Amino acid sequence: MDADHRFMRAALDEALAARAVGEVPIGAVVVLNCEIIGCGHNRRETAEDPTAHAEMLAIRQAAESLGHWRLLETTLYVTLEPCVMCMGAIILARIPRLVFACRDPRAGACGSIYDFSRDERFNHRVAVTEGVLGGECSELLSGFFKELRTGKKLRKPV
Repeated sequence: MDADHRFMRAALDEALAARAVGEVPIGAVVVLNCEIIGCGHNRRETAEDPTAHAEMLAIRQAAESLGHWRLLETTLYVTLEPCVMCMGAIILARIPRLVFACRDPRAGACGSIYDFSRDERFNHRVAVTEGVLGGECSELLSGFFKELRTGKKLRKPV
């Protein structure tokens, strides 16, 4: 469990990097043998790319790092429950384990509105651990959206 906290903290650092440039604060890291091989944070606004989710960027970097698309024996840590697109990428990349901090009741595909991790129609299952640093990640997201609703200025994407 200590490793889960350490790597979720790294994902949270990525989320803070997203927040610093006005992006929704979500971060992700891919770990193999206790080493981060891919990381990313939300960049949809700055990249003007609807697929530039933290998970997608971390998965791409991990595949590039390994020189292979199969991310066997890895764990993905992400600060928010993945969406349908990201869960699809996790399954296709054959990532065996996912650790996420807090649920996404509007778009979560790992138990909130769908559960792709256990769907027997897919050829790959994903073991899931949830709630690691959940309170801290949830507070970061809530604070970000509260600031948007109250009209406080956030840094614009570069």
